Amino acid sequence: MSPSCPHRHLQLDVSSHAAEAGFQRLPLAKRQAATTPAGRAGTEDAVAEHARLEALFPGPLVLPGDALAVDPKEPPQSLRSWIQDNMRNPVTQRRKTIYVVPAPQVGPAVSKTVSSWTVPSPSRAASLKGKCEAPDVELVRQYLEAFYYPLPVRLLPKEVRLVPWTGGNAAGRSKKQQDGPQYIGLQVGGIVTRITTRRCPDGAFGRQLRLSNILDAALDALPDDAYALVMLVAHDTYEDEHDDFCCGLAYGGSRIAVVSFARYHPLLDEAAGVDRDHAWPFAHCAAFVERLCRGAAAAGSRKKRKVDNSQVTTAAQPLADIIKKTLEAGARSDGDLSALWLSRVARTVAHEVGHCFCLTHCRYYACSMQSTTCVAEDLRQPPYLCPVCLAKLTRAVRDVSKGAFDETRFLIERYTTLARFCKQWERAAMFAGYRCWLEKRIDALQGGLPAERDLGNQELF
Repeated sequence: MSPSCPHRHLQLDVSSHAAEAGFQRLPLAKRQAATTPAGRAGTEDAVAEHARLEALFPGPLVLPGDALAVDPKEPPQSLRSWIQDNMRNPVTQRRKTIYVVPAPQVGPAVSKTVSSWTVPSPSRAASLKGKCEAPDVELVRQYLEAFYYPLPVRLLPKEVRLVPWTGGNAAGRSKKQQDGPQYIGLQVGGIVTRITTRRCPDGAFGRQLRLSNILDAALDALPDDAYALVMLVAHDTYEDEHDDFCCGLAYGGSRIAVVSFARYHPLLDEAAGVDRDHAWPFAHCAAFVERLCRGAAAAGSRKKRKVDNSQVTTAAQPLADIIKKTLEAGARSDGDLSALWLSRVARTVAHEVGHCFCLTHCRYYACSMQSTTCVAEDLRQPPYLCPVCLAKLTRAVRDVSKGAFDETRFLIERYTTLARFCKQWERAAMFAGYRCWLEKRIDALQGGLPAERDLGNQELF
């Protein structure tokens, strides 16, 4: 990690840009109320306890260009509103499995053209030293299985590949663009779906695939016992004609999602404006936050703005300890690039599957369910679920528990499972920081248990 920035001061709440953008964070009592089924704040003691919990849950940064700065009035989704959402699909004993679909193999009939579309163009790719392999689908599956513990997560047992499109309107090459076929086929098992392609607007890749078409294929592939299905794609993707690209999309009510890992390639970081040294957890560095805010304001005023010290801390604080231990773990921004790529994709896949649980974008805290406008913002967001979003997931899996549901025990087991996965990949800063964060949450939860309580080997799920 760059020694030029020691991350000595931390930004624990919204940035100075938030007020300029019109974003106003909900007060503590309303944040606590959002975690309750009734949607009402508890006693003073309950609110005070929630305040102590927030030591590990900083506010959203709301930096210039961030989603919450662009759309500061996006309505929040409390636990109560999530419970009342009639579009929500319940998790049941029959339908509780999450399926992961590997990125399609490229069939021989289209390999000459379509394979090249996954390689970043030399004009957009920075020089890269070291080996960098695409994320292994089995590792993505393992991460999802830990994140959505205790639900089973399986690979879809069907052949998935890209083939020529031979159905109606098989135009071959586009009339306007002679750099590739306008349509290709996505074969999942015995069903082939037409996928529209287009030239990549910013030239980062040769061509892109349309997400809505891929989601059509995902819907056809959804097994009867699936709660949700997420399909990985190695190619660059887009949602509509106005996008340069889109990394992921979910149809939550239909329980399907697609994630492209093309734009998370470390080769593209420089072109995407990614500051690896200030990805999460280092994104809460106050100097970094103020630099971005000051830079955005420079066009209107050259006057240096004063940092709001009420939102900055230098004290012994859990996040400061997490950053220190992440640095000590030796996770370097220029280290294991394959682990770095995996960490980015794992976080986004968990986010998109979260939409299948009917979780909307979060505005309460820095959270894995925050919306994003670009890759740089994406990498500044944490991998964990905030107290509000976690309350929704906890309630979703409670219905498939055996016997009485012990929420504290569930959280400890979920966090322990995630920490075990992260330990294997501490070469990436996100996983190293996440493991430390998880261990602090486990310690806090265990500290709140009665001394005689036995978590033993009881079967919870």
